[in-house]
Amino acid sequence: MAGRIELIALEGLPLIAPGDDLAALIREALARAELVLRDGDVLVLAQKIVSKAEGRLVRLDGVEPSAEAKALATQVGKDPRLVELILRESVRVVRAGPNVLIVEHRLGLTMANAGIDQSNVEPGCALLLPENPDASAARLRAQLAPEGLRFGVVINDSFGRPWRRGTTGVAIGAAGLPALVDRRGEADLFGRPLQVTMIALADEIAASASLLMGPAAEGLPAVLLRGLDWGAPESPASSLIRPPKEDLFR
Repeated sequence: MAGRIELIALEGLPLIAPGDDLAALIREALARAELVLRDGDVLVLAQKIVSKAEGRLVRLDGVEPSAEAKALATQVGKDPRLVELILRESVRVVRAGPNVLIVEHRLGLTMANAGIDQSNVEPGCALLLPENPDASAARLRAQLAPEGLRFGVVINDSFGRPWRRGTTGVAIGAAGLPALVDRRGEADLFGRPLQVTMIALADEIAASASLLMGPAAEGLPAVLLRGLDWGAPESPASSLIRPPKEDLFR
């Protein structure tokens, strides 16, 4: 790994609308900042702008809640239409309580509200996660990177964590880099082989970019991380999801 990395927020991106050419807008932002992509660069994008560009915005007035959604909405104190969308995007409800609805998303992510968000979204609408965040990252990488460039794309979302307060950035999509780095078998400082160490590299990248992105009105949904070095083979963000057979809490 490099001894120094740099984080650069790309300023001036407009509010993204369904159908926008996100890659073209990012190229323009890079040009304004006089930045040229180079080996070791990673572009981190907020999930919201990817979802918006892909048309994942849903108007709530067009959602008809089911009986299950209405009952669950009463339990958790949420809009039944929003709960209906959450159920459609999920495979199971993990926990439900006042103002809390934790589900297993169809992508395998365990998260609040199936990742459906209404912050920084037009009133009366809700924003779903991309259909396939890894595919979204791969598509954007192909549109942005010259052939042969060692360049990664990470799609970042905010996650809460069991047993800890606060949210942190997490990679829900990744391309061009190893989302998960297996370091088992390497020696530590005293020559002992590492037994279980696997590094969630894409999550660490996402969390670092979140320091600049912010959760409110910062308006900085794209961050370039520069100077990272990786030697492990590429792996998608989906490789970070723990298989059910390894899950001690299920």
